[in-house]
Amino acid sequence: MVDLEERKERIVGFMTEEAYKPLLLKELRMILGVPSSDVEIFNQVIQELENEGRIYKTNGNRYGIPSRLNLVIGRIQGHERGYAFLIPDDEMIEDIFIPADSLNGAMHNDRVAARVNRKSTSERRMEGEIVRILKRANVTLVGTFEKSMNFGFVVPDNKRISGDIFIPKSGFNGAKKGQKVVVEIVKYPEQRRNAEGKVIEILGHKDDLGTDILSIIKSYNLEEDFPEEVNKQVENIPDTVTEAMLKGRRDLRNLRMVTIDGEDAKDLDDAVSVELLENGNYRLGVHIADVSNYVKENSPLDIEALKRGTSVYLVDRVIPMLPRKLSNGICSLNPQVDRLSFTVMMDIDKTGKVINHDIFESVINIDERMTYTNIYKILVDKDEELIQRYKKLVPDFNLMHELALILRNRRFKRGAMDFDFPESKVILDDQGKPIEVKKYEITIANQIIEEFMLICNETVAEHFYWTNTPFVYRIHENPDDEKIIALNEFVYNLGYSIKGINKIHPRALQDLLDKVKGTKYERIISSVMLRSLQKAKYSDESVGHFGLAAKYYCHFTSPIRRYPDLIIHRIMKLYLKGQLSEQKIEQLHGILPEVAKQCSERERMADEAERETEDLKKVEYMKDHEGEIFEGIISNVTNFGMFIELDNTIEGLVRMSSMEDDYYNYDDRHYCLIGERSNKTYRVGDTVKVILAKADISAKKIEFLLVDSEEDDWFEDFDVYSSDDFSTRRRKGSGYSKKRKTASNDIRTSESENIFKTQNSKSNSGKSKKAKSNSESNGTTKQTTKKGKAIDKKVLDQITGKKKRKRKAIN
Repeated sequence: MVDLEERKERIVGFMTEEAYKPLLLKELRMILGVPSSDVEIFNQVIQELENEGRIYKTNGNRYGIPSRLNLVIGRIQGHERGYAFLIPDDEMIEDIFIPADSLNGAMHNDRVAARVNRKSTSERRMEGEIVRILKRANVTLVGTFEKSMNFGFVVPDNKRISGDIFIPKSGFNGAKKGQKVVVEIVKYPEQRRNAEGKVIEILGHKDDLGTDILSIIKSYNLEEDFPEEVNKQVENIPDTVTEAMLKGRRDLRNLRMVTIDGEDAKDLDDAVSVELLENGNYRLGVHIADVSNYVKENSPLDIEALKRGTSVYLVDRVIPMLPRKLSNGICSLNPQVDRLSFTVMMDIDKTGKVINHDIFESVINIDERMTYTNIYKILVDKDEELIQRYKKLVPDFNLMHELALILRNRRFKRGAMDFDFPESKVILDDQGKPIEVKKYEITIANQIIEEFMLICNETVAEHFYWTNTPFVYRIHENPDDEKIIALNEFVYNLGYSIKGINKIHPRALQDLLDKVKGTKYERIISSVMLRSLQKAKYSDESVGHFGLAAKYYCHFTSPIRRYPDLIIHRIMKLYLKGQLSEQKIEQLHGILPEVAKQCSERERMADEAERETEDLKKVEYMKDHEGEIFEGIISNVTNFGMFIELDNTIEGLVRMSSMEDDYYNYDDRHYCLIGERSNKTYRVGDTVKVILAKADISAKKIEFLLVDSEEDDWFEDFDVYSSDDFSTRRRKGSGYSKKRKTASNDIRTSESENIFKTQNSKSNSGKSKKAKSNSESNGTTKQTTKKGKAIDKKVLDQITGKKKRKRKAIN
């Protein structure tokens, strides 16, 4: 593997030279001196480089570097209106606009080569056309089946795939109108011809219970069931720790320790212990489930775990990386039973510095399974009943609290960033219907675990970095200079500035976050800043973690649900036992880059699937409140309208076309809308009243109408409830809460997405009055409140685009 990589680098280096001109394959073989015995390997290397997009074969069968041929390699990001953007592999290149008639059959997420036809200017972005599709992303799609007399078609759920999929009668396979189906693409789209496919699975009618989430699961190719060979392997894994397993392990079963997780968590992969030493230092123990003892390298279980990469926490279920017999059973650190673990013991001084550490295999027995809620009640609320119940552990909890604050203070002093975006939890009833959306509060209990896991991950990463051992790191590269300059210009227009933008340090960005905290600009500046940063990912090279201001960082603490943690456990064991031979080191160097890439891709996929199911249920929750009045804050302003965030943090759009009291102009320097006649101004952070006009479940979007209390006298007839009344009048329920163990600072940004869409809303509930809908005698549909006031359908048509807004005359 290493030899192939070296050959690739040599070929790419040769083609990058200034004097290189595109050559035929045989000419390349001759100039590079490829012996006849290596011709087959050489051809394989050239093919792999072409597939990766690192080299390009012209129509004349000559090979060159894409950039030297005016080509850009990247991934297509489609738009529902038909056009798309190319997201270049090279992050230094801006996104390229691809008109619909220049896609040449490319679909959303396809890997392509594009020719740049127009350079970017101050007024227009770079524009290009697709010249070759390197790798198709969509083999199957999920959508709604429709049919006519002679043929059918599937409307994709993914709105970024703009064209319907044509289905001939022979491909119906029993599908009926209105059903959600999985369709296999048989022919990909060409100019003026849609893709063609056949139905391979019927999920159920679009309105059937559970079909919505199932459709998302299928669209992301998530597998709830495990292959038969994996299930057979798991059957042979014992349910208890045997004496034979204890050989070579340190016995910590008498050491007092606890797990601290959410109430709904079942995959408990970390436990903590703390002691105060005689010298005044703290001894922190982080004990992680030893999953690698059960998941052997290259076994069916290991291969499937790598394929999945991560557990996926959807709004109503978990799709685990490992079978539940492991994730919820023998690997889970359940209380009062023996468990195999990997322990990191750290001696930490009063400043939060790790002055000594030890890493070893162990056997443990958890004293108590604690929850964030109960820890908070003990430490903050001083709940007497809980304090009495856990009186033997309360001194430990106080020590943990003390140490966590020390570690947190040290981390922020060195410049670590802290984005304070609200999180939410959607509560579903037994039928999967959302009945409550509430804020997920991050308390000192969460912070204790977060700080302990962070310091453990840093300690492990630094230890193995200096051993020069092949490893998988969690990295967050420095931001692009141009993006930081653009961010500085943006905040300058809002009255702020960033220090040292020529060589940015995370402390400078955190200083800005501190300045805007609690102001009306906090949300938008935080959001734009997050977009300006790189995306955290896995890598076999340690380049540091910008957001954490950490030189060394890895993911070690969650092997039940993350494959990178599992594989570095395996590597650590080999090192500690002296079993890292030169051959094994060479093998690891060969496979780890691909493992890191696979895990990064699966993580992004999981994040998208989790957001999509949450967005779906949030919009479904708001569907019952169409026609109701809400109070919200303007979270963003664009050239087409304003995004309004309710007190429940759910976000929706007020289209400029629906603002009929004046003609508004967009001020892109100050992020506001200004009325031409009235000079009325809507700025980010302003409080406004809106009425929920439409909650579009299929599009996962929410649309509001602005309520102007000065001009709309009908508004006076309404009551605007307080947020507390609205949230409490919903009946209570229970649902699965995603485990929150990843540091909020582990930066992950969505690729070229509008961060102000509904998907970034998280929530407790905002408040309003229930509305009804009726039909007037003339057939005009209106949205009517309890007091009889209505929104005319003409206004709703403006929101949905059915009626174009005319510019009002300015007096």
